[in-house]
Amino acid sequence: MRFILIAVLIDMVSIGLIIPVLPPLVGTFTGSQAHQAYWFGAVAFAFGIANFFGSPILGALSDRYGRRPVLLIGFCGLALNFFATALATALWMLIAVRLVGGAMQANAAVAHAYVADITPPEQRARRFGMLGAMFGLGFILGPVAGGLMGAIDLHLPFYAAGTLALLNWLYGYFVLPESLPKEQRRAIDWKRANPVSALRGLAELKGVGSLVAVLALSGLAQFTLHTTWVLYTSFKFGWGPLENGWSLFAVGAMSALVQGVLLGRLLRRFSAQRLAVLGLMSSSLCYLLWGAATEGWMMYAVIVANVLGFAASSSLQSIVSNAADASTQGQTLGAVSSLNSLMAVAAPVIGAALLGLVSDLPQGDWRIGAPYYFCAALQALAMLLALRHFRRQRATRHAAAAAPL
Repeated sequence: MRFILIAVLIDMVSIGLIIPVLPPLVGTFTGSQAHQAYWFGAVAFAFGIANFFGSPILGALSDRYGRRPVLLIGFCGLALNFFATALATALWMLIAVRLVGGAMQANAAVAHAYVADITPPEQRARRFGMLGAMFGLGFILGPVAGGLMGAIDLHLPFYAAGTLALLNWLYGYFVLPESLPKEQRRAIDWKRANPVSALRGLAELKGVGSLVAVLALSGLAQFTLHTTWVLYTSFKFGWGPLENGWSLFAVGAMSALVQGVLLGRLLRRFSAQRLAVLGLMSSSLCYLLWGAATEGWMMYAVIVANVLGFAASSSLQSIVSNAADASTQGQTLGAVSSLNSLMAVAAPVIGAALLGLVSDLPQGDWRIGAPYYFCAALQALAMLLALRHFRRQRATRHAAAAAPL
């Protein structure tokens, strides 16, 4: 477990480095805030669409050849992505680089499959929480460092991120062990190694069903947040890379605290199903408050209050993982990643459009929060669907238990 945690930590630090500076970098090629929002949406869309088609293929490859080689491909893709972005001199170059990087990168899905390989089903929620804590820790270290370096030179964080990705490739090549035994590997079913078939197979997993819609809605809300946070805070509060780096540090710190320390205690008090519902409810309220915030300090207050929201993702991941057998973990979690990638395709389009509509409003105007009001509605609908799904499951189990043998 410690090997994959270290690999994921380095991976997330490298990704976190560029988050505060990619939107301002796009802004150097545009002439207005509205154009900056739209073109940043296009850059984010390019990564998402390539990742949507690439993730299920990489997930299937990991089921056939093991997790380690696919992770190495991902680390290599990230390094190429970061270095080429730093050297880009036009918007079309940024878009082309993100297309290539997105197609080669399925590290999150393969890391979750890796953990599933080495963890019994009853411990997966806690282990996925540990993995989530590494994501959070990466967001503690990465964005602050990226903001500090970006205040010096917008290109510097990309060179640092590329160097870290190369170090991770070396770590993976020389140190990271393989998690999938050869006897559990299976041949690639190319008919299922495409995003449409992968999503259909995910929906057909026993015990998952309408949770696919819950994952989609929650993912769309989260990716809309990710793709609009830096521009939103810049438009509303006048924040730069440094201020955004510190705000993302707060998000990472809370994520690491909840998933690395508090999740086990929460799971002893609540089932994974109940924790998922409560987390979606908390997130819906927090998105609403983020959108309505009129001062920068309010963003931090809401981050700290969203304890349950940080636990929802790990709970949902464990429910889906437990529905799959040992030989299909890579493809199943690749399908989850593909679903997330589809939401990452839609999110920048929606988020950029909403931000573009309000980009000319004065700083502090509550209407600039339009993307987050949209996210709040998505999370509320996801909560209602999850609640209905779990109630139906309980009713089915009770009916089966009461039926005569």
